[in-house]
Amino acid sequence: MGARYDSDVVAWASEQAALLRAGKLSQIDIENIAEEIEDVGKSEKRELASRMAVLLAHLLKWKFQPTHRGKSWELTIKGQRDLIVRRLNKTPSLKSAFSDPEWLADVWFDARADASKETGIGLDIFPEDSIWTTDTILSNEFYPD
Repeated sequence: MGARYDSDVVAWASEQAALLRAGKLSQIDIENIAEEIEDVGKSEKRELASRMAVLLAHLLKWKFQPTHRGKSWELTIKGQRDLIVRRLNKTPSLKSAFSDPEWLADVWFDARADASKETGIGLDIFPEDSIWTTDTILSNEFYPD
């Protein structure tokens, strides 16, 4: 009997890949394969959200704590922008996340919380809703005043 999905997912994945390559479609675990494929997309969206939250937190820090601006923040902003653009170029369908109000709200919430924690500035200082468009956020020329 083959590896079970819930007891050893790595062995299960290898087994499923071998079955697919051998054309033994009647033996594959369709339901769990479908779930794993969906999880890949969710993982990509989580990574994009994480990178956006880091970028936004640094943009908020840049705007609301101008006396602390430095090369480190600038490099983080530039680095996250570059990584986000590279990810979007490799996976263009991720751009749909930018039109999902719930996704954007979650990212903004995380960015505000991180900026507050990292600066010691109260959460109430940072706007509750995003104050920049996605194009502005990703623009290499944009550093908020």
